[in-house]
Amino acid sequence: MMYFLYFQSVESIQDPGLSSTLAFLTAMITPALLISASGTLVLSTSTRLGRVIDRSRSLESRLNELMASENKNETVLYFRRIEAVFDLLDKVTTRSRILQNALFLFYCSLALFVLTSLVIGVVGLFDAYEWLPIPVGMVGILFVFYGSVQMMREARMATSTTNAEMDITWEIATKIAPKEIVDKYSYNRYGNHLFNRRKNQ
Repeated sequence: MMYFLYFQSVESIQDPGLSSTLAFLTAMITPALLISASGTLVLSTSTRLGRVIDRSRSLESRLNELMASENKNETVLYFRRIEAVFDLLDKVTTRSRILQNALFLFYCSLALFVLTSLVIGVVGLFDAYEWLPIPVGMVGILFVFYGSVQMMREARMATSTTNAEMDITWEIATKIAPKEIVDKYSYNRYGNHLFNRRKNQ
């Protein structure tokens, strides 16, 4: 759609019946939709990155508390908790790197779409190289695509992180909760995840 409007604007520039200044401006704002989309992706990715960083700091604090504990033998599933926190830290670190890469890609696409708008204006002024905005804009679209793929990877890892944390939480709960409560729940046939299966009370 952006390139259809671009060519339409270029044709308008060549039409002596229309104001060339107005045609230039119309052509230059045609990438505005993609600029807005890239800005939204930058904002959402920055928010997710901030949450992941906060999560890593929380895990670091939890790890420090466990390591500084004086009653290691009395702590329920002490070594299992340490292992779980290390696993979560590994996942969160990977997620943060993926988000940083995605954020860089979205910033690049934003710059390319702004450059596309500028190139359209330059092309209109000099009436030459009318094809130039197309490859610039296409490269920007490729950056958005690759950044979106990175975000899909991060979303899957976020689900994996949540599942891993819930697993250790359930495992600890089954050790410290009263037996009559634990008996209301059961492992599935794979022995990995707990599911709620309340018995007749």
